[in-house]
Amino acid sequence: MTSSTTDRADAQRPVLGRDFSRLWWSAAVSSLGDGATIAAAPLLATRLTDDPRLIGAASVAFTAPFLLFGIPAGLLVDRVDIRAMMVRVDVGRAVLLAVLTAGILGGWGGLPLLYVCMFLLGVGEVLCRNAAQVLVPFITPQAGLSTANARIMAAQEAGTGFIGPLVGALMFGVATALPFGVDAATFLCSAVLISRIRRTRPVKRGPDGSGVLSEMLAGARWLFSHHLLRSLALVSCLINLAGSAMLAVLVVHSGKELGLGPFGYGVLLACQAVGAVLASRFAPALTERLGREGALVATAVLITTSETVLAAVPSVYAAGVALAIFACGTVTWNVVVVVLRQTLVPQHLLGRANSVYRLVAWGGLPVGAAAGGVVAAAVGTRAVFGAGAVVMAVVAMGLLVGARRRWITRAEPAPGTAQTQTQTQTEAETQTD
Repeated sequence: MTSSTTDRADAQRPVLGRDFSRLWWSAAVSSLGDGATIAAAPLLATRLTDDPRLIGAASVAFTAPFLLFGIPAGLLVDRVDIRAMMVRVDVGRAVLLAVLTAGILGGWGGLPLLYVCMFLLGVGEVLCRNAAQVLVPFITPQAGLSTANARIMAAQEAGTGFIGPLVGALMFGVATALPFGVDAATFLCSAVLISRIRRTRPVKRGPDGSGVLSEMLAGARWLFSHHLLRSLALVSCLINLAGSAMLAVLVVHSGKELGLGPFGYGVLLACQAVGAVLASRFAPALTERLGREGALVATAVLITTSETVLAAVPSVYAAGVALAIFACGTVTWNVVVVVLRQTLVPQHLLGRANSVYRLVAWGGLPVGAAAGGVVAAAVGTRAVFGAGAVVMAVVAMGLLVGARRRWITRAEPAPGTAQTQTQTQTEAETQTD
């Protein structure tokens, strides 16, 4: 590559700024601790019970807040200082994990405490994930949204799916409470990093002068009137349903079908993260090459393939490859649809519309986790993966029909429309310190 080519590539690479770097580091640090908890929580459940339904209930407890508090969380995000809220939530999650750590060390950390802690951690996850996605467009240029979201997802997947689970599984073998205590410390670090972000979205209390219920319904009305985002939310629900069922019973599958111990289970989760990190690195370029419609079809095919391999091939190596493929698909999907929401939804409705989208999309998580535990208890874990493959094959065919109709391209606002002008003005305003 010539020096002129390198200069042109550097000039085209978006500059995301120090505030984004702080947000990225907070995501990276807290995700490392989350990965340890993700590996340790089901392992703790398996020490307390051998019932797949009770083990899967930990996943249900963590994902239920996505369904219960999605819309109120969006209203809160649209009303408050996002940065201050994220700091308070991270501190609260640190305290919560400290209580769980103390319970395990004191001998009173049974399944009820685990379920309560996972539920409250899920509440914090709903708030912070929504807030972070709303914050990104205010601290990064619009041209860098794909890159910014991909980098955050890479940090999250590397922490929650690769380094964190490996470290968490090792720490769990040393001391059962250790991974939960480490996660508490990472949330405190995240809170410090977020508190140093200088720019944030202006606080607008009661944006349309109406009541709380009317404000919540405004986001729902806007989203459900938008054919593309409404359809993507429903498809995301099906993807999450299949994926959540798979992950909820993975710890049972790894032990009974694959003969893996705690560390082997951590390595299996790490395989998932390898695919996720690769996807987050190349997803923007892949999307540009295939188009967003083509990229979404490819993600559904990848997820279908991964579920099929898990169902048909009872091999440790095949399972590792399948999980890497699954993560490639889900991360690529997220890179495409998150940017679509950030660019298509009006800024003053972004938190509420985002929360309604997540209410629909993440509603499949607790349903899938519960269904996975029931099916695994009745007919085995491989039946869970087979059912997921069937669901995802149907999704892939539906997305192919949408791609042929260019449904994303047709939904984008034309240059010069009021929405485009508003976005340009918002971007210009957020570039000043």
